[in-house]
Amino acid sequence: MIDLTLDGKARQLDLDDPKLPEWIEHTAFASGDYVYDKKLKRSLYEKELVALHLELVKLQAHQQKSGQRILIIFEGRDAAGKGGTIGAFRTYLNHRHARTLALTKPTETEQGQWYYQRYVDHFPTEGEFIMFDRSWYNRGGVEPVMGFCTPEQNSAFLAQTPAFEKMIVDEKIAFFKFWLNVGQEMQIKRFHDRRHNPLKSWKLSPIDLKALTKWDDYTAARNAMLNATHTDHAPWTIVRSNDKRRARLNAIRHVLNSLDYEGKNTGAIGAVDDRILGQGPDFLNSLGA
Repeated sequence: MIDLTLDGKARQLDLDDPKLPEWIEHTAFASGDYVYDKKLKRSLYEKELVALHLELVKLQAHQQKSGQRILIIFEGRDAAGKGGTIGAFRTYLNHRHARTLALTKPTETEQGQWYYQRYVDHFPTEGEFIMFDRSWYNRGGVEPVMGFCTPEQNSAFLAQTPAFEKMIVDEKIAFFKFWLNVGQEMQIKRFHDRRHNPLKSWKLSPIDLKALTKWDDYTAARNAMLNATHTDHAPWTIVRSNDKRRARLNAIRHVLNSLDYEGKNTGAIGAVDDRILGQGPDFLNSLGA
C-alpha cells in the first residue's frame, strides 16, 4: 500500500490490485487540467503520423547530403511517454543514423569525469539524428529528489548548463529540449498498467514506485530546472502528454517546422496545437500543473 497526496487529499493506492481505483480511473485523462476529453481517434492519428513520417524521411535524406546534425533530449516524469515519442520519431528512419541513447547510471570512471562528458561522447556526427531518453537533466530532477547528488552539485549544474548548451548551439547542432508533462492521476494509471501487463512490467522500477510519493518534490525540482535553463538559445518545449497520440504528433511537427530541408511540405506537416505544445515556464504555468 502506497500513501499519496492528490489535490491536497490523502489517498492510499494498492498497485498490486488489478482493479484500478475509481478515483484514478475517472480522473486520469483530465488530470493536470488536460484540455481534451478524449484521446485523438486512432484512425486520424495514424493518418497524420504517416504524413509526418514521410517528412522525417525527407529530413534524414537531407541530413545525409548536407551533414546536418540533430540532437533532441526528452525529459519528463516517469511514464510521461518519452520512449513512445522517440519511437514515433524513429519508426521509418535509418537506425544507423538515427540513434537513441538511454544511459544507465554512471560507472565509477564516469563519476570521476566532468559531469557532461559521458553525454558528449554520444553527440551526433555529420548526418546523425540523436535522441536522448533522459539526459544530463537527471541532475536537475531525479538526482536531487532522490538524493543522488548534493545540493551544491545541483546548484552548479543549473548554473553551468546554459553555457554548456550554448556551446552545442554554437557548434551548429540543431538542438531541441522536450519536457513531456503528465498529470498525477495519469502517471498512476500508467504505472498500474505496467504493473499488470507482463509485456511492460520491466518498465516499473523501485525508484518509480518511490517517486509516486514525491510528486511535489519533483514539481519543485522541475520548476527550478526549467526556470534556470530555459534560454533563448536552448528553449524548453513543453508537451502536454496525457494523450500520447497528440503529444507525439505535435512534438514531431515542432521539429519539422523548425528545420529547413529539401522537399519540405508544410501543408503535410500542419500547425502545432498550441493547447498541447508551448514554450518554457510560462506555458507550463498556464497549465496549472
